[in-house]
Amino acid sequence: MLNVADLTHDDVQKILRIIDEMSDRDVHLEIGDLKLHVSRSGATAPESPVQRVMHAVESRAQPASPSPPVAVAATGIAPGHVAIRAPTMGTFYRASSPGAPPHAEIGNQVGPDDTVGVFEVMKLFSTLRAGVAGTITAIPAANEALVEQDQVLVVIRPD
Repeated sequence: MLNVADLTHDDVQKILRIIDEMSDRDVHLEIGDLKLHVSRSGATAPESPVQRVMHAVESRAQPASPSPPVAVAATGIAPGHVAIRAPTMGTFYRASSPGAPPHAEIGNQVGPDDTVGVFEVMKLFSTLRAGVAGTITAIPAANEALVEQDQVLVVIRPD
């Protein structure tokens, strides 16, 4: 039986291109333990879910580098605080492995190179760094949560 892990980068790109080129149809695809259902209405969003997945697949071919922290003011985050955001759609982990202590807790002092979490996209893991020296004030993303691109994962008050 074919396993999702057996799919190559090119296989996934071909599947996504087929889905991206279709219009006004439903596609059901089953390959081993992979079950995919895509329904297209003909309307194209600025970035479709297929395009987001394509970006994640493309990042698999090169080392993932998380987006640098971005300061935000109008999203419920206090002015002057820095938000560590999800670089793409994926899974956020607070610890490196199950049962391990979290990399960061609210109230922890962190330096720019300190790890505040781990991010996974298609079995490719990358370390999320604080990017600034400061105090962690919030960790809005739950451990092992599936998160959207640009979702706030950790908030830091710079020193």
